[in-house]
Amino acid sequence: MGLRRTPLVRGEYYHIYNRGVEKREIFLDKEDYFHFLKLLYICNSNKSITLRNISDNFDRGETIVDIGAYCIMPNHFHVLCYEKIENGISTFMKKLSTAYAMYFNKKYIRTGILFQGRFKSEHANTDGYLKYLYAYIHLNPAKLKNPKWKEDKTHKSKELLIFVKKYPYSSLYEYLNNKIKITNPASFPSYFPNIKSHIDDLFQWLSTQNT
Repeated sequence: MGLRRTPLVRGEYYHIYNRGVEKREIFLDKEDYFHFLKLLYICNSNKSITLRNISDNFDRGETIVDIGAYCIMPNHFHVLCYEKIENGISTFMKKLSTAYAMYFNKKYIRTGILFQGRFKSEHANTDGYLKYLYAYIHLNPAKLKNPKWKEDKTHKSKELLIFVKKYPYSSLYEYLNNKIKITNPASFPSYFPNIKSHIDDLFQWLSTQNT
């Protein structure tokens, strides 16, 4: 395996993403989505994980990455990560990908790889790009409502915003409902002093694509 084009450096922010092999759907029902959400929490741990031994009061100990945003789509996912310890993201993603692939293959009676190679990463090396990623990741579900909303100049920004606000498989839902569990906002810049400012920013981003 060759070197990663974008090295993962401790103390930096990264956009992490991957999709199903051959662009296949990898989340087929609600159980799949919620299992992946559970893994986002459980696998972010310095402990060795045996899923069959995980109980509702599981103490994951120290986390190995900090997550600022995430979104799970039918055939791919996005995670905005902070490299908290050396090799933290790589370790986290190995745990996450392996655990979910094992779950999926057992449930759907299949074999072979599930994800399209190793995860992809982009360094969020500027303040502007890091802030943009919050909009990009949280607005991903808009494509389920209108796959070509960026090109469609007639799209209705308010309807799309309502849809993404209600989408249950992204950190926007976590932020809006004040149920912070998977994310750790404290490790990321405070671009939005309150929920309203975050929603206003998303609406503005949607609206500017409609001009």
